[in-house]
Amino acid sequence: MATVQLTCFAQTGNAYKVALMLNLCGVDWEPVFVDFFNGEARANTYRELNEMGEVPVLTDGDMVLSQSGAILHYLTDKHGQFGARSSPEGYEILRWILWDNHKLSSYIGTLRFLLQFAKTGETEVTKFLAGRAKSALKVLDTHLVDVDFAVGNRPTIADISMCGYLFWPDEFGVSWDDYPAIGAWLTRIKALKGWEHPYELMPGHPLPDKAD
Repeated sequence: MATVQLTCFAQTGNAYKVALMLNLCGVDWEPVFVDFFNGEARANTYRELNEMGEVPVLTDGDMVLSQSGAILHYLTDKHGQFGARSSPEGYEILRWILWDNHKLSSYIGTLRFLLQFAKTGETEVTKFLAGRAKSALKVLDTHLVDVDFAVGNRPTIADISMCGYLFWPDEFGVSWDDYPAIGAWLTRIKALKGWEHPYELMPGHPLPDKAD
């Protein structure tokens, strides 16, 4: 059994950020499946692991840590990869991770959940979320026009955080033809040693069909 375990499931971009980071750092890790869609993350036993009732959770020996942004910082501190090379660069990485969690992953993750898993179809809510998501994608696309990666022109945890939900464009209704700089950036990320698609990297895909 690997000493590093990640509580996760295949459909979550936030867990994928950490799973991808572990792979890219060459860590020997083990996924621990949580049956999110059947309510396991809301159970009291899971709340003992993470009081927030969220995924992912990283267990590394005595360290138990949740929230993908915090975990990414922990992993870069421990393994010395994909982090800042100066204090100003560190703040810039943090700036993009905070922006991602507030403006990019939050809207895209919610939009995708409604369309792909809740099967709501287009509603006023999904229209609003799509508008916010596309605004965020435009910001990122503009930023990436003249650089290969978000900070320092090399891959960092800022990139790993921001790409978390972006390998499912068809599931939230965008085409990278409309955001070519993002499309090119994702291709560069996929070329990194250790990259795998989230549905291949974490357990729980495909979801079982629900009985009628």
